[in-house]
Amino acid sequence: MLPMRSILFLLMIVLFNQPLKAQLKIGGTVPGISLAGTGDSLINLSSLDGKVVLIDFWASWCAPCRAANPYIQRLYKKYKGDGFEVFAVSLDVKKEAWLKAIKKDKLTYTQVIDPDGWRSKVAEQYFVDQLPTNFLLDKEGKIVAINIEGKELFDNVKSLVK
Repeated sequence: MLPMRSILFLLMIVLFNQPLKAQLKIGGTVPGISLAGTGDSLINLSSLDGKVVLIDFWASWCAPCRAANPYIQRLYKKYKGDGFEVFAVSLDVKKEAWLKAIKKDKLTYTQVIDPDGWRSKVAEQYFVDQLPTNFLLDKEGKIVAINIEGKELFDNVKSLVK
């Protein structure tokens, strides 16, 4: 049997080697994002400062993401003139598949890609562990909702753009 001191030492090694997760929370802010858009130029999330923004993590191969795309597009079309923007972050590793999905789904809002897929540093900073994942930000850049969809998303956007 191990002596108590050895057990405590091993426990400390395990605990202190685990990354501390400061999960993103309602009322908090989000890390910056700067990734390539469809035209290969870098697009910064900060370019949308002062607007209500839905950050939407998705991928062309993700069936629930693709099912949500038409709804998000309709929401964007309805409120883009009122200061609402969508900043879609794809975790596709194949750029061609991503571009094909954008075209097929007729998406007109801001699209960026992190070709590192699940190894994405951005996804890691946002603690993305499933797709789709989204964050709704108010005009001050504060998180007002996480993983919101359907009527709840529509109602939140409607109230924030007023």
